[in-house]
Amino acid sequence: MACHPSGPGSYTVVIIPLRTSLYSLDALRFYLWIKRLKDLEKEKDALCSGLEILEKSRLWYLQRLEENRVKQSIVEAKSRITPSQEGVAEARSCLLRSRIQRVNGSLGSVMSEPNVTSSSIPSLPEAVADSDLRWHNTVLTQVVCDKNRQISMLELEKDALLEQLDELQAH
Repeated sequence: MACHPSGPGSYTVVIIPLRTSLYSLDALRFYLWIKRLKDLEKEKDALCSGLEILEKSRLWYLQRLEENRVKQSIVEAKSRITPSQEGVAEARSCLLRSRIQRVNGSLGSVMSEPNVTSSSIPSLPEAVADSDLRWHNTVLTQVVCDKNRQISMLELEKDALLEQLDELQAH
C-alpha cells in the first residue's frame, strides 16, 4: 500500500511563540497555515484509508465476478433449476445487486464531485435533493426485491397447488 498514516487519529501540533501580539497579522497567517497543514494531513489520511478499502473492494469484486461466471456456467449446463432454489437465489442476487449499485453510485459521486476550490460547488439544497433521490432509489429497489420475492413464493405455491389438483383429478 502506498499510504501509511503515522498513527490512528494522531496529529502533531506545533506552537511557536511570536514576538508580536496574538492578534497580529503574522500570528493569524501562521495559525491559518498550521490549520491548513493539519487539514491536508487529515485529508491525506482519509484518502489513504479509502485507497486501502478500494484495494480490498477490488479483490472482492473480482471474486464475485468469478463466482458469477461459475454460476452462469452451471445454469447454462443445466436445463432447469428447481423453483425453490431459483426464488432464494433471485432474492439474494437482487439484494446484492442493490447494494453493489448503491456502492458504485457513492463512489461515482465522490469521483465526479467538483474540486472543492472551484466555484461550481453544488448548493446545500441540491446536495440534499441528490441524497434524498439516492435514498428513495434505494428504498424502491428494496421494495422491488421484496415484491420479486413475494412473486416467487406465490409462483411456488401455485405450482404446488396445481400439482395437488392434478393428483386429485387423477384419482
